[in-house]
Amino acid sequence: MSMAFLSEKHKSLFPLLLLLYVPLTCLCQSTNSSSINATSSPSSNGTAPKSVHGCGRGLNPIYRYLCDRRAAWGIILETLASSGFLFSMGLLLGMLFWSLWICVSSRNQRSSIGGTVACMSLFLLATAGIFAITFSFIIRLTPQTCPTRIFLFSVLFSLAFSCLLARCLALLGFAAARGWGEPALALGLFMVQVIISTQWLILVLVRDKKPCAYSPEEFAMLQIYVLILLAISLILSLHYLCRSCFTYSYSYGAKYQQSRAQATLLFLTLLLSACIWVVWITMLVRGNPEVDRRPQWNDPVLSIALVTNGWVLLMGYGLSQIAFFCRGEAKSKDIPLSFAGWTSPSADIPGLASPKEGKENGSFESESDSRRGRRTEQSLRSPYESGFSVTDIDPDKDYTIPRPQTTNYLEPYDEY
Repeated sequence: MSMAFLSEKHKSLFPLLLLLYVPLTCLCQSTNSSSINATSSPSSNGTAPKSVHGCGRGLNPIYRYLCDRRAAWGIILETLASSGFLFSMGLLLGMLFWSLWICVSSRNQRSSIGGTVACMSLFLLATAGIFAITFSFIIRLTPQTCPTRIFLFSVLFSLAFSCLLARCLALLGFAAARGWGEPALALGLFMVQVIISTQWLILVLVRDKKPCAYSPEEFAMLQIYVLILLAISLILSLHYLCRSCFTYSYSYGAKYQQSRAQATLLFLTLLLSACIWVVWITMLVRGNPEVDRRPQWNDPVLSIALVTNGWVLLMGYGLSQIAFFCRGEAKSKDIPLSFAGWTSPSADIPGLASPKEGKENGSFESESDSRRGRRTEQSLRSPYESGFSVTDIDPDKDYTIPRPQTTNYLEPYDEY
């Protein structure tokens, strides 16, 4: 396909369209006119046509892209989505087992790691859900898959970006995002998008009693709150990165380097996510109509965006954050002190380990035992006691501090 469709006024979209033009052209070879006609007129018994390679004869046509070898984009994306889902769940289970072992072995760290583990669990669940809903976009749009697309797309991304926003606030030192406040803040921001998506479904399906259908512009408008969360998280991560890189600190150890690496990975994850969102929204709203591929490329564009952003979130933040968490907890684990084999250097002094009554202390005497300033009996002195003791002052001695005397204090500059 040539690039002659780009006119002079549309050259500004060329960098964005080029990012998705090559994979879409390679993966959507089955969207030509012959394949569309073959799939739009299935047999009377509702089975897939014979020309679909890789699919069974009794398969429903809406599942065609899951197995069609001509439409390679479906098979490739479902493979990447399946591996990403399994990897996310593996990280989630591994982190839960690790945190459980930390809580059992060290009781004083239960309250400190609880909020972090809960927020990371929510993030990994959202990432696994992003990989899972890719299949609803590979399958054709139906009245059953439409509510799943509308509701879960924005809700799962809002949960992931809410966790990142709460993490940025926690790293910046906000009191509301410390401890268990971090997952609570993420859930609070997440519930706003749940209300928005639920309200749209109720208005369309219940009040208006219309079939679930949406236009690309309407689908993009439903993601406004998610874009706001993404923008705020990106700004806060940039602020934390600048503070960790340009703030002078005396701690140049492993903790400082880990903090700077964490800030860098968090910012890069959000920056790549923002670029992915700008590209798929531009392609869905402007790019596909310009190249006259709007009905055919809508689902591949959204599927590619889901898989790409899922892997960016998983590798950029999920895996690295779990690595930082496990390494930090392993180093900060409290080791109980052991005094086995330790002896005091003064253990051989006789009477030192016996109960003390007060008069063994050289600086302690009672009026009932003797007159102040004089001892009546020899007492055992501690080896750490100084030799200074309080005695009576002799009035015949001069205890004043000598001071320097000047010879010519009235006219000190006569000799110069």
